[in-house]
Amino acid sequence: MSDPISDITGFKWPVTATRGIAATVDAVWETISAPGNLLNCHPFCARNPVYHWPGDESHDEVHYLSGWKFERQFCNWIDGEGYDLEIGRPGGRKSFVSWRISEIEDQLSSLRITVYPNVLQNIPVLIRWAPHYLRVAPLLESYLTSVVKGFEWYITRGEPVPRNQFGQHAWFSAPRS
Repeated sequence: MSDPISDITGFKWPVTATRGIAATVDAVWETISAPGNLLNCHPFCARNPVYHWPGDESHDEVHYLSGWKFERQFCNWIDGEGYDLEIGRPGGRKSFVSWRISEIEDQLSSLRITVYPNVLQNIPVLIRWAPHYLRVAPLLESYLTSVVKGFEWYITRGEPVPRNQFGQHAWFSAPRS
């Protein structure tokens, strides 16, 4: 099987968030692989309609608190380990996202989400580095940190994460016009 990340061309400067979760890899996998899981685990998710699940052809949507709607098309499903997907507005450009679980020790796992953002990709590298490192990467890292914390919340507490639990986000919290 080819590595989808090595097949990405043109994507620069991935952003990653990783979180240790006091649970087994199986428990984390059970949560991230459940249809509609974002509704319980994602602090900025208002709705998570599922159109096809599970596997490489999985397809769902994320309806954010801000009113934005992104579709997710899964392209690489690895049972017990994670998946890769493309996400973006319907009919728009897509970013590549990789979710991975790893065991740290017996009852401690790690959840890592890496985004290869598409935003700014059509701008020459010499121009886009400043907005990427000064605005996009910090906001994306903050977002991803809230998402992995939301999964930890749900997995360890067994209750849905409250909306905006870890703070508001400029892109995904408030309704947008």
